[in-house]
Amino acid sequence: MAKRRLTQRQRERIKAIQERRRDKLEQQTDLALSEADEGQSREGLVVTRHGQNLVVTDDSGHYTHCLSRQNIGQVVCGDRVVWQATGDNQGVVTAILPRATALIRPNYSGEDRALAANISQLVIVLAPEPAPTPYLVDQYLVAAEQIGVNTLIALNKRDLMDRDALHRFKQQFGHYTGIGYPLIEISAKFEHGLDPLIAQLKDQTSILVGQSGVGKSSLVMALLPDIEIQIGRLSVASGLGRHTTSATTLYHLPTGGQLIDSPGVRSFRLGQLSLDALAGGFIEFHDFLGHCRFSNCSHQHEPGCALQAAVASGKIAPQRLANYLHMAAGMNAPHGQG
Repeated sequence: MAKRRLTQRQRERIKAIQERRRDKLEQQTDLALSEADEGQSREGLVVTRHGQNLVVTDDSGHYTHCLSRQNIGQVVCGDRVVWQATGDNQGVVTAILPRATALIRPNYSGEDRALAANISQLVIVLAPEPAPTPYLVDQYLVAAEQIGVNTLIALNKRDLMDRDALHRFKQQFGHYTGIGYPLIEISAKFEHGLDPLIAQLKDQTSILVGQSGVGKSSLVMALLPDIEIQIGRLSVASGLGRHTTSATTLYHLPTGGQLIDSPGVRSFRLGQLSLDALAGGFIEFHDFLGHCRFSNCSHQHEPGCALQAAVASGKIAPQRLANYLHMAAGMNAPHGQG
């Protein structure tokens, strides 16, 4: 069924309604802030956001429902913020502290928006079904390099694979460990089957990515035995009910570290990149970029191509170069890293 187009008048009406709502919220925020004690500014961590409603936690683990001043920009899950108390378990966020990293994805208008902040580790979850593809893995790895976070590849549902299936998987994905990306095997069906993942999550702020059906939700539930308690505390603090956690939410892991669960990350893909940035996302290319005979080398068929020579000598996996070329072909931009 085709999506109905809005008329210009309808678009203007929607815009006017949104502006009135923003003005009303800003008035409420300003009123609350005028009643706050200026000497009570403190730092906190945004655990979840639902519209302009935030839940902020302090070092003691106490949750506070906050509104956000609109002139400070968009606050997202994982942000470190400055906030002021305005009442019993109520506050206003007045500033966003500098972000170490930000997970970006386009919104429905094509504008880049932060989905979560201060992530330190991207966990790429694979499983026997749906069949994993190195191309999708490479997309995630390039994105992780652009963000500047550590990356872990986790083969979930290891219990469903026999020896031959595991051998085929390692033939297809084993080269990632040589590049520098850890690859672990996990299964909730085995005793201590999640221990390798738990160890990697400790002291990190991690987010799980991967295809639908690889078991991300089941992993979240297994890693967070107290998730119902955490959800309950969030619901009480926000005053918005349990649907608050349909938004991107940060949970504290009982063994250390934090896990961000985000429904929006399912469609997370590479944004707009230059070819130089794309090539830089393939970390094993770094020693060879800039050493091709031709400055505008496409790394496909030109003589003296350093990347092709590296593939021939076993220093770059053929599939990695093939995936880079596939991604580059969709960018329609000249090469500049010969």
